[in-house]
Order: sequence, then structure tokens, then C-alpha cells
Amino acid sequence: MSKLFTFAAIGLLFAIPGLVQAQTIQVDQQVLQQLQETIRQQQHHLQQQADQLQQQAELLRSLQQQVQALQKKATPVPAPPSPGQAAITAATPAKPLPVAVASGNEAVKLAISGQINRAVLVANDGYNSTLYHVDNTVSNSRFRLVGTARPSQALTIGTRLEIAVSPDRSSAISQQNKYLSDTYFDQRWLEISFESTLLGKLSIGKGDTASNTTAEVDLSRTDVVQYASLADMGGGLLFRSRNAPQAFIPNGTSQLKVSDVFKSYDGLSRQSRLRYDSPSLFGFHLAGSLVSGQRSDIALLWGQEGYGFKMAGAFAVSNPKSDAAGLLYDGSCSLLHQATGLNLTLSGGLQEQDLRQDSTSLYAKLGWLSRLTSLGYTAFGIDYSHTEHAAAQGDKGNAIGAAVVQALDNYATELYLLYRAFSVDRGGTAGSVATINMGIFGARVKF
Repeated sequence: MSKLFTFAAIGLLFAIPGLVQAQTIQVDQQVLQQLQETIRQQQHHLQQQADQLQQQAELLRSLQQQVQALQKKATPVPAPPSPGQAAITAATPAKPLPVAVASGNEAVKLAISGQINRAVLVANDGYNSTLYHVDNTVSNSRFRLVGTARPSQALTIGTRLEIAVSPDRSSAISQQNKYLSDTYFDQRWLEISFESTLLGKLSIGKGDTASNTTAEVDLSRTDVVQYASLADMGGGLLFRSRNAPQAFIPNGTSQLKVSDVFKSYDGLSRQSRLRYDSPSLFGFHLAGSLVSGQRSDIALLWGQEGYGFKMAGAFAVSNPKSDAAGLLYDGSCSLLHQATGLNLTLSGGLQEQDLRQDSTSLYAKLGWLSRLTSLGYTAFGIDYSHTEHAAAQGDKGNAIGAAVVQALDNYATELYLLYRAFSVDRGGTAGSVATINMGIFGARVKF
């Protein structure tokens, strides 16, 4: 139809004189060519845009594939606390997790953490007063590397390497050693663990024995400086004679120290061992360890929360394999009323002795935990400790203390003050040993 219409139009033009000219036909052809060129350019431009869109779509698909690959390689969530820590951590406010750092192995998540804990200690032994710069043995300066791998949701493989770096330990300085010539390095932890949600946890290497910390369960939050193991602060200080103040009290072939009299009998400490922790049931779980030197221990640990209270406790029996001593028994418990912050901590220990009366220790602390400022919690504690027959038959030791701890939450820091007095009655000769009075100010910063 279009061709017929065109021929008819041309014939009509030729039939009208003076209207048809060659120049008119030439102009129409140029317009047509221009229109065709414009259409061609527009088609080329559209094709370029389509190619660009295709490239962008391919780039988006590539980025999505990379994100999916990274998600598959991402390490799993850290394992829950081990059963061996349940008695304390189940009732203790959660602490921030260590920050993850790059690991040399993609299958293992690596975390690094630690702390610095320094203090100034002033002691008066009845003869003179001395100032000491110390590292707080209650919770000494240290750093740790923790590796975690999760072969499955039910199994966690863990590693822990922890080293203490503690110059001038608060448990070791004395009137005769106001500063220590060597820096204390202690391999606190060097272990591999396998933890199953159904079967419990098996730990191999150096670390806590089952009985370690069972005499030190404490929810008061003053335990950065004040807890059942009194000798960690000032344990190396020497008792003087009240009648001859320049003379130190003899204790066999040495002199009588605070750590000789005041003991918490807290199990077998950290040792190279094979340890097993059972799964938790109603907040209870059992732990046992076979320690180097044919020593062994077993412990029952418990932690729970309910009815407005946090509660934790532990009891242990240990065999230290000592020539002059038998079994070691210790236990502790702590109760915190969440609404008021009032808390009570009790601890006790007994060391069987072969040739004299058994050594005993009792400890009690009344505390108050509150948030008086926006900086962080404030904790107060007043404690009393009584020991018998620790250094020698008939010895009785008494100690009282008061402490305050102020947390600075935004800076992972705790500031603390402690006052303590140590006194000893040696076999009925009351007043023959001078009392040691001690004051401490310090800070712990975690990283």
C-alpha cells in the first residue's frame, strides 16, 4: 500500500505545472538520510547502555559470591563457659569477651587479652613503716592467647597460653626484700581442651586443678584485692617481737611470715594435670584431676540464680602427697542479694597433719555491692579470718580487713583500697608478736 501511495503522489506532483522541481526531491532524500543516521546513532547508544548494565550485573553477582564465601569461612561463636568454671561464672556478672585477632590458621579463632594490676603497699610491723611498689598477686599482671575451633556444634577444641609477668610480687616482698631483683614469670596456663555438650570437658596440660579456687568462690566484687587467700597481699612480711622490736620472730630455721600463718588451703593450685569436668546438672557438676607427682583431687562445684539471689559454692578434697601431711579439705560459698547488693562469703579449709594437730582456716566477709555513680559499680567489704596450727602447733592467727573497689566501666579499670591487720598468738604467749598493719592502693586495667 505504501508503494502505491508513493507512486500516486509522484504522479500528482508531475501533473501540477511549476510545483515539481529537482531541488525538492533532493531535500527530501537528505532529510531521510539524516533521520536514518539519527536512528542508527540512537540504536548504537542504547546498545552501549545495555552492555554497561550487563557488566554491572556481572559485577554485583561477583560481589555476592565473595560475600557468601566469606560467610562460609567466618569462625563460629565462641564456646560456652566450661563446666569447670560453672560454680563461679554461673553467678558472676558477665565480663567482656577478648577481642579477636588474626590467626595463622583459618580453622581456629584466636583472642588475646590480659591485664596490668599495680599497687602501692604501706606496712607497719610495730617497729617502722615501709612503702613498697608491688604487682598485685591476688590477680597479677598477665597476658593470654586463647584459640577456639568448632569441628561441630557439639564439640569445641580449645587452647590457652597464659603468662604472668609480675615484678615485685605483693606476696613476696618483705622488710628484708623491699624490691625483688628478678621479675616473676609464671606459665599459668598451657593446655589443650576438648569439650562436648554431652560428655563434658577433658583438659590436658598446665592449668587449674579441679580443687583450685574452690576455697575462693566470691561474688562480692572486692576480690580484686580482698578475698580468702589473705597472704596474696603482704604474705612475705615478717612478724617482729613486741618485746624486742628489732628482732624478727623465728620459725624453725627461718623467720615467721604472714604466709606461714594465714593459709586458705585452696586445693592444688595450677599444675600439669589431666582434668575432667562433667556436664552440669541443676547447676552442679563434678571435676577431678590427676596431677604430676601422683597427686590428685576431686571437686563439686555449683552456681545458680533465682528468687532474687545469685549463689555459688564449691567443695574439694585433695591429696597433696606430702610426707608430713595427709588429705586437704576446703570449700567456700557466696550469696548475693541482687536488689540490695548485700552479700556474704564464707570459706574454710583443713589440712591433715601427721605429727601434730590439723591446720584449719576460717574466713568470712560481709559486703555491699552498689552503683553509686554512673562510672560503674562500687563494692565494699569487711572480712575476718582465723587460722590455727598453721605454722606450728598452738599458733593462732587473726586478721581483719576493710576494702572498697570502684569500677570505671568505660575504661575497663578498677580502683581499690584495702586496710588489713595481721596478729598472731604463739602457743598462748599472747602479745609477744607485734601486729602488722597494712594499707594498699592500686588499680587493675584489663585489655
